Amino acid sequence: MSRRTGGGSCRHRGLARPLLAVLAVLMVWTLGWPAAAVADAGRLPELFEQALAASREGRFGDALPLWDQVVERAPQEASAWSNRGNVRLALGDPRGAIADQDRAIALEPASPDPHLNRGTAEEALGLWPAAAADYRWILERDPLDASALYNLGNVEGSLDDWEAARRCFEAAAAARPGFAMARSSAALAAFQLGETGVAEKQLRDLIRRYPLFADARAALTALLWRRGARGEAESHWAAASGLDPRYRQEEWLLQIRRWPPVPVQALAQFLALTP
Repeated sequence: MSRRTGGGSCRHRGLARPLLAVLAVLMVWTLGWPAAAVADAGRLPELFEQALAASREGRFGDALPLWDQVVERAPQEASAWSNRGNVRLALGDPRGAIADQDRAIALEPASPDPHLNRGTAEEALGLWPAAAADYRWILERDPLDASALYNLGNVEGSLDDWEAARRCFEAAAAARPGFAMARSSAALAAFQLGETGVAEKQLRDLIRRYPLFADARAALTALLWRRGARGEAESHWAAASGLDPRYRQEEWLLQIRRWPPVPVQALAQFLALTP
């Protein structure tokens, strides 16, 4: 079965909105109907693909009853339980998501995917030690799993250990070339720790490579404002806000995107004085 990372669902301290709109945490979908899942599959492969397509397109209300049918007809298929758990999390039911991931883990104890997905649901409930344990379980077996490293960084940040968070984000970026969000998160952690020169260089490098990356432009806006470069800050903000208006929302930055508090405060101060 192939493993594919989804842009994060994730989390957090309140579940007022569908979680897969979130950037902060990563979950994985298991793709493709397993050939050996059941001897008399009938329409199950087609049903599995329909459920998966609805899930990946963000049509979670449509996906859930389809996954219900799959798990009812193939209760020994771990990937179906794990995928349904992701959908339940996206619909704001983290406890139901954990129950589904528990079932998937019981069926396939060696699979990393349900552990990663259970960790995202545990984060949604603020169960930081439990989430960290799931990510570390993966990393004990694969120290270069970028998704587990990144999610563990978010847990460390939630526990206010930004040095540990930074190490995790940097390791995730090194493990997966092109993982721009991990690199941006590492720069934000450096900003939080007072290493603004390092953070600025990292953010500028990111923007040169990914000019339309709103997260890096918004972060650089906050950093430039903090050091008094208002004109350049306004230039980067014009690009960031046009790419993604959510960066205007302090609650979203803290609880969903999971920026550290110092960059959030700096961007809030910039926005308070910007028309």
